[in-house]
Amino acid sequence: MRQNWQLWSGALSDNQLALIKERADALPDMNATIFSGGDEDVRRSKVKWLTHDNEVKDLLWSYVAEANRNAFGFDVRNVCDIQYTEYHASESGHYGWHHDINWGQDKAYDRKLSVTVQLSGPEDYTGGLFEFAETETPDYAISNKRGTVLVFPSYLQHRVKPVESGTRVSLVAWFEGPRWK
Repeated sequence: MRQNWQLWSGALSDNQLALIKERADALPDMNATIFSGGDEDVRRSKVKWLTHDNEVKDLLWSYVAEANRNAFGFDVRNVCDIQYTEYHASESGHYGWHHDINWGQDKAYDRKLSVTVQLSGPEDYTGGLFEFAETETPDYAISNKRGTVLVFPSYLQHRVKPVESGTRVSLVAWFEGPRWK
């Protein structure tokens, strides 16, 4: 059976998570947008961009390369955008059903593999469940553990349900390759 995602529960160390937080804390936050602009009905969160942080990129790439070797076999490169995301219950933080590919863009590269790293722990918030639309979703008890890395094809629809209390924090990245054919 084809695997639709790869998951490493609690894989990142406390030191690696602290490094990511330290780098993000030095950046300005902004309201999240979607490909067509800002739409709070679809997405409500705060984001910071770590795109030029090669240390974080290379850390994520090690998981992307292994997932790609294990399950996907996509033509993908160590080129990505990296986003630190906070979903606050006080703002009804969420992200409705979406995929991570901008089919309307006219670039030579497309997003191929998406990565989500769980930076907060299950004690930090309620609600905010990550779900897939077209395939099974990883078990919450395993996927919600702090430091968990999830890699999946960027074309899979997924969402983050509204956060009910606290703050859900994650790091997401989209690794690219030549346009889908």
